[in-house]
Amino acid sequence: MGRTLPTITQQLSDTEAALVRFRRTLRKSDQYIFDGLFAAARCHTAAISQMDALLPFEAALLAILLEQAKEIAILRQKLETLDGSTHRLAD
Repeated sequence: MGRTLPTITQQLSDTEAALVRFRRTLRKSDQYIFDGLFAAARCHTAAISQMDALLPFEAALLAILLEQAKEIAILRQKLETLDGSTHRLAD
């Protein structure tokens, strides 16, 4: 007996395919970022599949936000490190 529901990976692929016209109208640089958002969501397919209360795309958006927040935190940490280094050099 086969699956009656598509997998999360398939649902993400279907959503990405449905947005192909939207993607096509973006600038090339924005297309690259857009593709990265779906790549970020695919990093969390296991977590997305556990979100029964949300639609799969809503859960994917949460995964995308998580990846964006992680990137911001890393950049902030690097900035603080650089800022500390600059202050030591000035002294």
